[in-house]
Amino acid sequence: MDSQPNETAAAHTGRTGEEAAAEWLRRAGYELCARNWRQGRYELDIVARKAGVVHIVEVKTRRAGSLTPPEAALTLQKFRALSRAAASFLTASGMDGWEVQFDLAAVEITPDGPRVRFIENAMEYNW
Repeated sequence: MDSQPNETAAAHTGRTGEEAAAEWLRRAGYELCARNWRQGRYELDIVARKAGVVHIVEVKTRRAGSLTPPEAALTLQKFRALSRAAASFLTASGMDGWEVQFDLAAVEITPDGPRVRFIENAMEYNW
């Protein structure tokens, strides 16, 4: 296991999922703007751009065979927090006024490596 010192198994799984999602986005032609962006209590996993759209990408990772799929972790409460964080990021980065889309990278860690399912517009928000 190539984990960092004192990293829990869950943190390692999450980090592995975020790496897989970032690589998937790069290969799909997205420009990565930020990873693990934090400001106060706000946090965004990945912010990317493609074709004039800012993509706020929430990454949810599970080990293959888990009782719940990664998609099940995306709740209304989580989306509300993402919306507030996205507004803060857009203001801080000068991207106010850009078209924004909330996407989900659902990652399953399998014995053959991570599998990424990218779900565009996983969460709809009317700014």
